Amino acid sequence: MKKFLTILAIFASLLNTKAQAPASRIMGTVTDGSQKTIESATIALVRAKDSVTIKYAVADKTGKFFFEQIKEGKYFVSISAVGHQPGYSSLIDFRGLDIQLPVIELLPQSKAMAAVIITGRKPMIEQKIDRMVVNVDASPSNAGASALEVLEKTPGITVDKDGNISLKGKQGVVVMMDGRPSYLSGADLANYLRGLPASSLDQIEIMTNPSAKYDAAGNSGVINIKVKKNRQGGFNGNITSSYTQWKYARTSNNLNLNYRTGKVNLFASGGFNIWNSNNDLSINRQFKDPSTKEVTAIFDQLTHMRNHNQYNSLKLGADYFLSKKTTLGMVASGFANPSRFNSTSTSYLKNSNEIIDSIVSAQSKINSDWKNGSLNLNFRHEFDSTGRELTSDLDYIAYRSNSSQNFVNSTFEPDWTSKHKENLRGALPVDVDIYVVKVDYAQNFKNGVKFESGLKTSHVRTDNEANYYNLQNGGETIDYSKTNHFLYREHIYAGYINFNRQYKKIGVQLGLRYERTSYSGDQYGNPIRPDSSFKKTYGSLFPTAFFSYHANKNNEFGLSFGRRIDRPAYRDLNPFLFFLDKYTYQAGNPFLRPQFTNNFELTHTYKGMLTTTLNFSRTIDYMNETFEQEKDVNGTRGYATIVRDGNIGRRDAAGVSVNAQIPVGKWWTAMIYTNYNYNIFRGRLNGNGEMINIDASNLMFNVNNQFKFNKGWSGEVSGFYRTKGVDGQIIMQPMGMLSAGISKQVLKTKGNLKLNVRDILYTNKAEGHINFENTMAHFWNTRDSRVATISFTYRFGKPIKGAQQKRKIGGADEEQNRVKMGN
Repeated sequence: MKKFLTILAIFASLLNTKAQAPASRIMGTVTDGSQKTIESATIALVRAKDSVTIKYAVADKTGKFFFEQIKEGKYFVSISAVGHQPGYSSLIDFRGLDIQLPVIELLPQSKAMAAVIITGRKPMIEQKIDRMVVNVDASPSNAGASALEVLEKTPGITVDKDGNISLKGKQGVVVMMDGRPSYLSGADLANYLRGLPASSLDQIEIMTNPSAKYDAAGNSGVINIKVKKNRQGGFNGNITSSYTQWKYARTSNNLNLNYRTGKVNLFASGGFNIWNSNNDLSINRQFKDPSTKEVTAIFDQLTHMRNHNQYNSLKLGADYFLSKKTTLGMVASGFANPSRFNSTSTSYLKNSNEIIDSIVSAQSKINSDWKNGSLNLNFRHEFDSTGRELTSDLDYIAYRSNSSQNFVNSTFEPDWTSKHKENLRGALPVDVDIYVVKVDYAQNFKNGVKFESGLKTSHVRTDNEANYYNLQNGGETIDYSKTNHFLYREHIYAGYINFNRQYKKIGVQLGLRYERTSYSGDQYGNPIRPDSSFKKTYGSLFPTAFFSYHANKNNEFGLSFGRRIDRPAYRDLNPFLFFLDKYTYQAGNPFLRPQFTNNFELTHTYKGMLTTTLNFSRTIDYMNETFEQEKDVNGTRGYATIVRDGNIGRRDAAGVSVNAQIPVGKWWTAMIYTNYNYNIFRGRLNGNGEMINIDASNLMFNVNNQFKFNKGWSGEVSGFYRTKGVDGQIIMQPMGMLSAGISKQVLKTKGNLKLNVRDILYTNKAEGHINFENTMAHFWNTRDSRVATISFTYRFGKPIKGAQQKRKIGGADEEQNRVKMGN
């Protein structure tokens, strides 16, 4: 940290040091045809020999502009402004001394000029120096898919059997929506993304090393999912509807509306989606004697799961433009997510000779109703045309849930003679309230320095109850061994500074963020369990550094470093057990510590089409799902497995990725992505448990072929393959998927019809094994991933001409990613 602060001080001194050499600037003024100056015109300095833009500038309120720190050579200036025809300077022969250009006049556009609609087809992948951008609509096979399915085939992203998202082989990804957090984590985030249709998405931004401006959460980076917005004036919108069929039917319907007139912009969106799915899970567990390591018992379980999920969403918002420089905004949104989950499980408990000792049949029914409401108030003020601005956000987010569960466990003799029956009912209400205030300031200086700073505070309160009742003889008795009430509070205070400057071919960005966290948990007792509580406060610094080098027009290099943190999900700190089935429990861990990660990346981009990245990271107190056998009060191990998040010592991860976009022909573009990573896990579970010593490599391939035909036809053939890999205690077997789709523009290009089939070969199946304590387990998980979808999108409305100000998106951050919905 001392070294970093020293570098920061040196850098700050450089920012304030003027060059000793003589001034070397190109200066000018732009006016309109009536000799009035034009404020905020965009000026580009273009190299004459190859028409490459070297620098951009913005005219001030007097119409003046300048460029500095320029190499000797021949250039010309290109100027554009809203409502005017483009303007150009004469050829500039720059020899290192100041040049004052003649005044450049821009002619107004003819008012009688007919409206021109420009349409273009974006590439599927855009590689930028600090992020990778995926354009969702560029892929026909995304029609009818969910947001989670889009992520599954995105280069570098992995979605495991439980819906947990990894980036370049590392978990701990922060998923944001339009720059705001999703406030969900794990399987609950997966359920949300399954209900979110791909038709409502615009882009997916992947940042493996975010700057200090972003929350420090997420050891492997940030995934920002940007939904579609209408940026045009007037009244316009779009509607999308899709139907999916294989074993069960699904439907997705979304409407987006926007109206802009004068100083007011109104927007609304809504969706109605039904998602039906099935899932088959097979688990084989072998229990061993602790001393002889001989198999003493075998457990075989087959579970069939059926899920019916309905997702209804609504968003309403307004922007009021007090002036050209000041905007007030409001966004209110919410969703209702009723779901039904049914599972039937048959478990065979066998001896070491695989002779059945007993059979357990389990039926589970869970009805959940999650509701969410959020309100964002935002403010944006531009002080001048140089980029100096102040923004602020106030967010309130509330989640309410009522889940009812019914479990029936029946035990039988090997010949299916009934032995015992248990009937358990659960009621699990959950309340989550999140308050966030955020202020950011940015300013550009004349010497090319950009300064950013900001403050943020967030406050979270969660209230979780798990009330279980045994049903016997027509009555109910409370099961105190499973019933609990957990209250959690958390406060985070954060601040950051960020400096950015371009030194000719070298770009430098240095940042420092500080976050202070304070949390407490209260576990309310019952007649057999005493009350318990815990609290903790800690603060941390998170430095970031980015360096870029533009060697020439074909080669660009980037080097970055960042320190990150991942905090436990709120409910994962609850120490009580949650009942999943007779042989599987989920539990919280009040001693769970946050994990800290140092990330390093070196990137090379060639001709904007081939990007190679080397990365290394070290994580301390690595958090992951852990497995252990249950124990009674005497320490004797039983047959049930307890699943809880824990700290697994240290993880080192190293990897290399290559992303290439190859124009095979005018009608065919191929995108090829490959990522190799090597992971090492060393340490003890939770500091004093089982020793972990695992290392393994993993290789992933993504291939996407985009075809563009005549008369509005286009197509795609895509797929991925992932080799065997490791994640904490789990060893995962290889898996992959092949998909294809076609698309046709209709109704004078206002409509688009798509048809696709996903997982054609039905190979997207999860298989793995795990060894823990005296248990060896192997699982197989299959789901209805092979589906056919037809979708239709229609754009309507008549835009008006004129520049559109960029809408401010909210300011809440990492907190929402850590809400866990349901069980």
